[in-house]
Formats: sequence, C-alpha cells, structure tokens
Amino acid sequence: MKHNIYLYILFSGLVSYIIRILPLTLIRKPIRSPFIRSFLYYVPYATLSVMTFPAIIQATEKPAAGIAALAIGIVLSLKGKSLPAVAAACCIAAFIVETLIGMI
Repeated sequence: MKHNIYLYILFSGLVSYIIRILPLTLIRKPIRSPFIRSFLYYVPYATLSVMTFPAIIQATEKPAAGIAALAIGIVLSLKGKSLPAVAAACCIAAFIVETLIGMI
C-alpha cells in the first residue's frame, strides 16, 4: 500500500482548520455564563502549564537541575523581573546544579 504524505498533510491541515473555525461559526452570541467565561479564561494558562513544566524538568540531563531552574524562574517572575533576566537566571541555575551534581 502506497502512502501519500501530501494527503496526510492536507487532511491534518483540514482537521486543524475545522477545529478552529467551528466555534466562530457556531457561537454567534456573547457567552454570558460566568462559569463558562471563567473556564475559557483559564484554559490557555492550564494548557501552557501542562506543556511547559514537564519540558522544563526533562530538558536537562538531571531532573534536579530542571526543578532548580523552575524554582528560580517562579521566584524571579513573581518578583516582576523581565523575561530575559528570568531566562538567563534559569539557564545559569540549571548549569550550576548540573555541574555540581556531575562533580559528586
């Protein structure tokens, strides 16, 4: 059986398009339910968290380094530091922890 990669790409693009366009065409009125509005408000944050946190921990050779970088990032971001400063501090923390663990 011959597989056509272009057919797969077309089909996946069509499915992605349908998923994005259906809410725009089916929901015409403003959403008035406070429960649904609050649910939709938090969906992007929850989705981003689910995708980001495991990646942070698994990005390093030692999970402890990823956890240390995550902790530093949370603390600095809560203190209002800029994104480049938080990212740099996280990289430095992960490097230091991995180096220290490697020495042991």
